Amino acid sequence: MNVEISTPATELVQRLGSTPRGARLARRLTGTALATWGYPHDGDLSHTAQLIVAELAANAVTHGRVPGRDFVLRLALLPAADTLRIEVSDARGDRALRFLDGRLEDENGRGLVVVQVLAKLWGVSERDVELALSAGRRPCPRRPGPAG
Repeated sequence: MNVEISTPATELVQRLGSTPRGARLARRLTGTALATWGYPHDGDLSHTAQLIVAELAANAVTHGRVPGRDFVLRLALLPAADTLRIEVSDARGDRALRFLDGRLEDENGRGLVVVQVLAKLWGVSERDVELALSAGRRPCPRRPGPAG
């Protein structure tokens, strides 16, 4: 038996189109992943996780959309910490996160407040790309591109 096939992973990483359909798919993938990991689709954890993903994905496709670029959903099950880590990253880096002051008559403005209330720990971090270099090794020299 192939161990990779028979053992469910505890992490899901998926690129999704920055469209309402992509946001809906993110929510559905969350429920499916949690069910695969042993958390019932109709359980409290699944409902809460799907709601958080729905809010974050909706924000990614509404406010963080860059035409032609995807957003990324990452779920990581961390049983030792009794935690499900949810990450949604959008394609925009030029807009800071902001909370709107949603009044009762407003149709928008309360999604991130819902996330904050439901999440154990919530925050925003910038995405950095790092490359660890071994001591004594130098990176490959940059070759000049074709002239033109």
